[in-house]
Amino acid sequence: MFKTVPIANRGEIAVRIAATLKRMGIRSVAIHSDADADSLHVSAADMAVSLGGQTPVENYLRGGRIIQIAKETGAEAIFPGYGFLSENTDFAEQCAAAGIVFIGPTPDQIRRFGLKHTSREIARAAGAPLTPGTDLLRDVVEAKQAAAEIGYPVMLKSTAGGGGIGLQRCADEEELVAAFDSVKRLGQSFFKDGGVFIERFVADARHVEVQIFGDGRGHVVALGERDCSVQRRNQKVIEETPAPGLPPETRRRLLDAAVRLGLAVDYVSAGTVEFIHDGARDAFYFLEVNTRLQVERPVTEAVTGLDLVEWMIRITAGDVPDFSLLPEPRPAWAASSAPPPSSRPTCGRWGR
Repeated sequence: MFKTVPIANRGEIAVRIAATLKRMGIRSVAIHSDADADSLHVSAADMAVSLGGQTPVENYLRGGRIIQIAKETGAEAIFPGYGFLSENTDFAEQCAAAGIVFIGPTPDQIRRFGLKHTSREIARAAGAPLTPGTDLLRDVVEAKQAAAEIGYPVMLKSTAGGGGIGLQRCADEEELVAAFDSVKRLGQSFFKDGGVFIERFVADARHVEVQIFGDGRGHVVALGERDCSVQRRNQKVIEETPAPGLPPETRRRLLDAAVRLGLAVDYVSAGTVEFIHDGARDAFYFLEVNTRLQVERPVTEAVTGLDLVEWMIRITAGDVPDFSLLPEPRPAWAASSAPPPSSRPTCGRWGR
């Protein structure tokens, strides 16, 4: 097991990771900007190192400096949390080159799922349902032709990034032409990738995501689903599990599809497979994969009693649980008064 782990993040997730590391007897190292010197995550950790700088590029995105801190503190691994460097393949590869474990999926898995058009290719090969759509588009002429074949309205999407950035509903050809260059620019500006593609728009769709975990040894499990349809400006506001009103057979097929996606790449660590559900047809379609710990993970932890942060640490360290002994998720109403995740995940040799 690791003895020292720097947390390459700040705020809620850094505090959360520090608490789990402390319970596991692992020394935590907080990194911080000058402005965050008095932040809670700094005092929550066993030690802290300043990154300096005024902007994220000057501090929390300085992968080389963070790796240097890991070496200076004798750390064996780095926990990136979510955001910042958590889905940065270059950083994950730099960690590996430096002999430091990146607590998360492999660089190849982050890369393959990080672009939506390559995610669709993996999903297609794994037999996951897909909305009618395109590969990357060369130009607006090709986009107009594809949209006419698919049928309006369509969604014009940036292949990189997330959070609703580079996402535009187009009701007709005029809107598609007007949005094309703008979506490309957003992708290039925010994610350094201007690739765009089209998918059919599904009206009144629900957004349902599945929490998966893989051990990198041919085993992947689904820890239930979270309905995150209540959103504002494509940002999730409320998450609920189990997804209300989802037919049992649909739920089973949804979880199975998520597991097949993980198995297709021998997935390791935490991931979230996102789908849209068309209630009118009782059909669901693959959307994307988030190769990191989710902000919304406490919803899953509340109904399973599992500490997903501890899972990530242990699996990355080679301490793999017995997935056959997983607890059944409890209904959300039954877990509403439940305590935080226990000091040991209730499965396998980590069981109480």
